[in-house]
Amino acid sequence: MSSAPRREVARRVFAREFNDASYVFKESDDEMAPNYALLPTGERANRVFAVGTLTETEDIGSDAEYWRGRVVDPTGSFFVYAGQYQPEAAATLREVETPTHVAVVGKPRSYEDDEGETYVSIRPESVVDLGEAEATYRTWILETAERTLERIQAFDAGEDGGDPAAAPNEYAAMARERYGHPVENYRRTVVEAIETLETAGAEEPAPADD
Repeated sequence: MSSAPRREVARRVFAREFNDASYVFKESDDEMAPNYALLPTGERANRVFAVGTLTETEDIGSDAEYWRGRVVDPTGSFFVYAGQYQPEAAATLREVETPTHVAVVGKPRSYEDDEGETYVSIRPESVVDLGEAEATYRTWILETAERTLERIQAFDAGEDGGDPAAAPNEYAAMARERYGHPVENYRRTVVEAIETLETAGAEEPAPADD
């Protein structure tokens, strides 16, 4: 039986919440222990899955190629960075024509600048060009909305006056301690994301009569 470690689940998360997930931690002192980003809705994320519109790419490397891409979803935008250790993702960023829908799976990273500002990004395992696959984009929005609401429900269950039968949510407790963002903010994020789908649907032309 193989003893190879299983990959962590890639969490679906909107850009607005991802950009607020600035706290990265390990759960053991083992040098090889995985890093996790703490999502403000009370979940840990070693890997994330995001879909959006790749609006720009740039090779910002000096001695070797190091590609940066900006991905936009209905709630905001985030950056992906790929270099020699992510050759397939880097190749996509090098060759793709923007704007185009992309699906990104990768690991969250945080960086603190000299002024103490923390920025988050994704180091991609893969960047897949979806082209005009609007249905995939819409499906991801709906599924991400559902996962976000599930996290919020679990978060709320642990609040004072919540469900006394609910299991303790240690990550929600960490999020309450680390972040000053009311979890209700992310419920509004879900609503805004869903509204973009309704607006887009309303703008589609009606089929012509035969």
